[in-house]
Amino acid sequence: MSGIVFFNTRILSDLMEFYTEKIGMEVWLQQEDCTVLKHGNMLLGFCTRQETGSAGMITFVYRTQREVDEMYHRIMDIATTSPRKNEKYDIYQFFAQDPEGRVLEFQCFFHPVIL
Repeated sequence: MSGIVFFNTRILSDLMEFYTEKIGMEVWLQQEDCTVLKHGNMLLGFCTRQETGSAGMITFVYRTQREVDEMYHRIMDIATTSPRKNEKYDIYQFFAQDPEGRVLEFQCFFHPVIL
């Protein structure tokens, strides 16, 4: 099974630049007023709409703590926290925000998972 999580946006071209250039996602599908981006097995769609929202959180999962740290150094200008270990979930994480205020989490698991 696969799927796409869609978000409404008023600034599609700005978001595409942000997610491809700053975050490193790839364009998976381009449509008239929607673009679907890919990061690993995650697909995010952004569609031009008048109403937008910033509820929820987009989590990018990496294989190692080093990869999380590399991403932090790449986007530390928009990070809202520093990388840290979260004992409760046995993960390493930091948070940032996209240009429309969506919360972004960058993390790796310290326990085995299938990626």
